[in-house]
Amino acid sequence: MNSDTTPPFSLKGQTALITGATRGIGYACAKALGDAGARVALGCRDLVAGKRAAELLQNAGIAAIAVHMDMLSTASITQAISAVDTELGPLSILVNNAGLSHPAAAIDVSAVDYDAMFDLNVKGAFFAAQAAARSMATRGHGSIVNIASQAGLVALHGEPIYCMTKAAMIHMTQCLAVEWADLGIRVNAVAPTFVRTDSTRSWLEDDASLKSLLARIPLNKIGEPENVAEPVVFLASPAAQMITGATLKIDGGWTAV
Repeated sequence: MNSDTTPPFSLKGQTALITGATRGIGYACAKALGDAGARVALGCRDLVAGKRAAELLQNAGIAAIAVHMDMLSTASITQAISAVDTELGPLSILVNNAGLSHPAAAIDVSAVDYDAMFDLNVKGAFFAAQAAARSMATRGHGSIVNIASQAGLVALHGEPIYCMTKAAMIHMTQCLAVEWADLGIRVNAVAPTFVRTDSTRSWLEDDASLKSLLARIPLNKIGEPENVAEPVVFLASPAAQMITGATLKIDGGWTAV
């Protein structure tokens, strides 16, 4: 329990950086964190799209900025976090959302696609967490939430490399949680099932594809970005102050079957 009167789910006074935040799950996380009281920075490669998304949040009464952040460049990551510290205030929350998938059967995977997925989904996420932790450690507290996937817990046909990267992210979450606990930094992950976003919408609009997915999900529904964003707020908040190294499954029961 908090020792003061601040509601345990409140993020008032905190500053959050969300990577890949211009749409989908990333934008939903930015909106939910902002609604909970945090100042939010949208990390993005496309600064024009980022500023447009930040303006939408500002119009909703949220303190928001967009910062250029190339997850394939450690220098860009460091510069983005420094910009957040300067423009919004000391970073206290990082949501590692940026990710990539190139579906292909294992026998057909190219080295280019393999490297692209590991470079963004694992290497980029690690160095973003590292840069965030260096900032957070100077103040003795912080929360990092990695957007993993149920694909890191089960095998998905035609997605072997994506599954491998998300499994790596889940284990990375545990490793960083243990190593950074004495710095006051909590590290957790969420593992969503299929979520309705721009990248999945056309596939989910196919009746056969949708039917096959729903047959695997006991709750019999596809996730929405907000279904991921709300648990992220919980893990980032003081309500989860005794939770670190955890992966919260948001999969409608898929992995329980």
